[in-house]
Amino acid sequence: MKTTLNIDNGVMRSLKMRAAREGRTMSELVETALRRLLDERPAEKDLPPLPVMMARELVDLSDRDALYRAMEEP
Repeated sequence: MKTTLNIDNGVMRSLKMRAAREGRTMSELVETALRRLLDERPAEKDLPPLPVMMARELVDLSDRDALYRAMEEP
């Protein structure tokens, strides 16, 4: 598929030099780079602890049963 992209001049110069050095086309290099980028899986991040909410008393939101009890109490 053909497309038009705006690429920084310095990046384009580096791309042309690398393609010539490796004996590949610029399209091959760009496609390879895009495939790598799109195949990357984001690093798993540690989630922050769940907040503790007030409902008469502090309720640990990670304790589902305690949360349900607190919501059902008058």
